[in-house]
Amino acid sequence: MEQKEIIIFDGVCNLCHGAVNFIINRDPNCRFVFTPIQSDTAKELIASYSVDGEVGETFLLIKDNRCYMRTDAALEIVQSLSGLWPVFAIVKVLPRGIRDYFYRLLARNRYTLFGRRDTCILPTDAVLSRFIE
Repeated sequence: MEQKEIIIFDGVCNLCHGAVNFIINRDPNCRFVFTPIQSDTAKELIASYSVDGEVGETFLLIKDNRCYMRTDAALEIVQSLSGLWPVFAIVKVLPRGIRDYFYRLLARNRYTLFGRRDTCILPTDAVLSRFIE
């Protein structure tokens, strides 16, 4: 059985919910599973990978026993999506510092730009199996 890749996202962020739905719709092999950063599972994973820094301002990808953050996580994810999305992995040629500067800028302003929810949204029955708590 193929090991699932875990995406940890901000469960109250509208932008993050949009990203999760985007990934689900382009992941026909159900490679990814999701857990909100507010969950106990996410907290345990973050601690086990000794993730430092602005954890609340990024989403994380746990893949092959490695933790990816910010643009590294996003670029790892797009490489596995259906359609032409893997082409965007070309952005890896840019230095991480430049990529992550723009990522952090968007992350710091995501609630202002896209809004936030009071609580984590519950997944629909159709995708419930893709979420871990």
